This record gives sequence, C-alpha cells and structure tokens, in this order.
Amino acid sequence: MNKKIIPAIIAKNQNELNEKLLKVKKYVDIVQLDVMDNKFVPNTSLFFDFSIPKTKCQFEAHLMVQDPEDWIERYGNKVDTVLIHYESCNNPNKLIEKVKTAGKKIGFVLNPETPTSKITSFLNDIDQVLIMTVNPGFYGSPFLPEMLEKISDLRKLKPKLDIEVDGGITDKTINLVDKAGANMFVSGSYIVKSDNIEEAINSLKKIVDN
Repeated sequence: MNKKIIPAIIAKNQNELNEKLLKVKKYVDIVQLDVMDNKFVPNTSLFFDFSIPKTKCQFEAHLMVQDPEDWIERYGNKVDTVLIHYESCNNPNKLIEKVKTAGKKIGFVLNPETPTSKITSFLNDIDQVLIMTVNPGFYGSPFLPEMLEKISDLRKLKPKLDIEVDGGITDKTINLVDKAGANMFVSGSYIVKSDNIEEAINSLKKIVDN
C-alpha cells in the first residue's frame, strides 16, 4: 500500500499556522490540522476561522471537538479529509453522508480505550481509520504499544483500508506501527519541533520504505 508521512500541526492563531505550514509543506503530500476545542480534549488548536495558503498539499482535519457537525458546517470546505472521533459522534451515518455529499473524504478516529468493534459496521462507507496511539490533545505524549494489536486486527478485517496512526510516532516507534499494518503515519513533535524538518521526515520515510 502507498505509505505516507503526515506532519500534524497544532496552532493557536493564524500566524503560528502559517509558520508551521511553511516549514513542512514542501516535503509532504498531506498535512494534518489538529482541531481542538478545549472541551473534548484539554487543549485548544485551530479553533478559529483559519485560512490555508495555496499549496500542493492535501489537508486533513483531525477533529478533537465535542460538536464535529458544527465544525464541518463552518469549515469543512477548507480541507480534503475530515477525521471525526467516534466518541464524539451522536449520529455517525448522518456525518458520513454530510461529508461525502460535500465531496470530501471521511475517517473515524478511535481513542486508545475505544475498540475497533465500534466502527466495523461503517468500514465500507468511510475512507480511512485513524488509530490513536496516545491519549489525544498534546504534542509529545507517550506511545502506547498495546495499540499495535488494534492496528493488526483492523488490517486483517479490511486489507485495503487506509489505516492511519497518530501519537508518539518517531524513528523509534514507526517501525512497530508499520509492521502492525498501518500505512499512514502522523507525527507531530518529532517533525514540527525538529531542528531539521526535512531530515526528520526523510528518516521516517526511510524506515517504512525498507
């Protein structure tokens, strides 16, 4: 399967978003925007009317918010893919239809404590699944190796599904999630806080491409 390294951006304001995008956009095809409302998770990021500069990159919004439907109505047109925490869904089928009707891709996100069985009935209707390998909300949270089995189980269940992993992904952990069956690898602090972003991204690519 096509493997992708995806930097995750946390930003409190437009200037911070612009600065971080400028650093990463020339080295990757996809950028993840971490949206947090300080309710679903205890942090705030990109919870404002942001704008995205023109670039070749695609953008996915990881919605760590209590009301994903409201965010999608306001800002969903700005991104290519919407990733919604299953834990925040009151009506998963309605959200799938809303995002698909708008011509966007949709994926469900699972927190560490949420089993894959919660979303198996939706796997034919969504484009990807994001497995959290940390408790969400911050850069630099510790990687949870017990999530590897969840990735493997999902890959067996749906061999051609895009399985994305987010949380604690570094040059020390990416090989584990790659072998477990993930093909999309989100990395926040390891990439964005690196002194050499191109080198950090290439180090991850080299591991999963071998």
